Amino acid sequence: MPKPKKIPMRTCIACREEKPKREMLRVVRNSEGVIQLDFSGKLPGRGAYICNSEACVRKLRKYRLLNKTFSADVPEEVYTRIEEEFLGGK
Repeated sequence: MPKPKKIPMRTCIACREEKPKREMLRVVRNSEGVIQLDFSGKLPGRGAYICNSEACVRKLRKYRLLNKTFSADVPEEVYTRIEEEFLGGK
């Protein structure tokens, strides 16, 4: 009998809850320092995961969580673009 397939879990950087990777949004910072939403989950670079909820996306900007996660200055337009992509995608 085959073993049940392991579900990869990731922790949301906003609410710190652990959820299945498929239910999360991935924000990635590539080697050039470009930060973007990764809907495929396969872009190269340092990834951070966030819940697929409006509250967590709002918290991301309020507390500047990407700055802490990527140890870099993240421009305000990155947060705006993430909110637009996420909220516009609904």
